[in-house]
Amino acid sequence: MEKLTDMVIVYLNDQIRAGVQAVQIFDSWVGCLSNADYREFVLPYQKRLFAGLDKAVPHIHFAFGASHLLAMVKEAGGDVIGLDWRMHIDDAWSLLNNETGVQGNLDPVALYGSREYIRRRVQDILDRVGNRNGHIFNLGHGILRPCRPTTPNT
Repeated sequence: MEKLTDMVIVYLNDQIRAGVQAVQIFDSWVGCLSNADYREFVLPYQKRLFAGLDKAVPHIHFAFGASHLLAMVKEAGGDVIGLDWRMHIDDAWSLLNNETGVQGNLDPVALYGSREYIRRRVQDILDRVGNRNGHIFNLGHGILRPCRPTTPNT
């Protein structure tokens, strides 16, 4: 983890020097961890990573499936905390003490619904955000591939 952390710091700082407007640490599997495992095996490295990044651009910290880890994710660092859809955005923001920007949190599966359904889901998020500054509207994860029926090989 030390070597990987060092490599990511160098890589992202090179990206910043090359002109990116923001960097995002995207941890797709961290939600599988318990609080104790995150604290021991991830938090020290994430803290070092965020501390080592050039402050010239915003840093986004997205920990997928990690609503149970939000306090430690905030402790690890990031100007903006990415949120998936598993927790209402206002509840997550409250857990973060409204001290950081948030990004998210539309369930990508909602995009398979009708336009009216999507509008309702988007409006619910916007209503929960209200007039607060610091929200970047986004999906709570990436766009999902369409499911296609498979045919057995013959």
